[in-house]
Amino acid sequence: MTKFNAKPLSRRGFLAATAATVGTSALAQTNNSTEVEKDVEGTVSRNISSFRSLEWQPYFLDLTNGAILVDLQSRALHFWSEDQSIYKLYPTSVPLTEDLTRKGRTSIVRKVEGPSWRPTPSMRERNPEWPEFIGPGPDNPLGSHALYLTWQYYRIHGTHDTRKIGRRSSNGCIGLYNEHIAELYGMTKNGTQVLLI
Repeated sequence: MTKFNAKPLSRRGFLAATAATVGTSALAQTNNSTEVEKDVEGTVSRNISSFRSLEWQPYFLDLTNGAILVDLQSRALHFWSEDQSIYKLYPTSVPLTEDLTRKGRTSIVRKVEGPSWRPTPSMRERNPEWPEFIGPGPDNPLGSHALYLTWQYYRIHGTHDTRKIGRRSSNGCIGLYNEHIAELYGMTKNGTQVLLI
């Protein structure tokens, strides 16, 4: 019979073991998240957004047509109006992984209230069980409004699942609370500058 010295588990040890277990499970679940509205409970331990005001000058030459800066690291979207009378800062959801992330300069080319949604070919390949089309409404992963960018398949849009905001939870798009995307929708126009960093 092998004898071993069993020490009682301290509170600190218990918390560390629990955190490691939860973290592993959260990471595994995060890798399976999608843009289709799903239960994201437990995918990450908390939402994280960094709210600090920024000046537009380091990022844009001017504010022609207004400007949007999306900071993927801080999970925040900044908006400046063309006449500089409006500055807004919103928390966002961001892409799950680096390979789903696109950075650089683009602009808004189309605005849709009550958007419909179709998964991209790569989404369908990864998730063949997804529907081919979802019309406007509470089941639509684009929420109440969508701003289409010059990059195919990339949008700034709302979400009906508010738990996604502040998290890495998208397949490439930038998500906002529906009330925030509705406000941003009203302030932007086709041609508004967009920079993702």
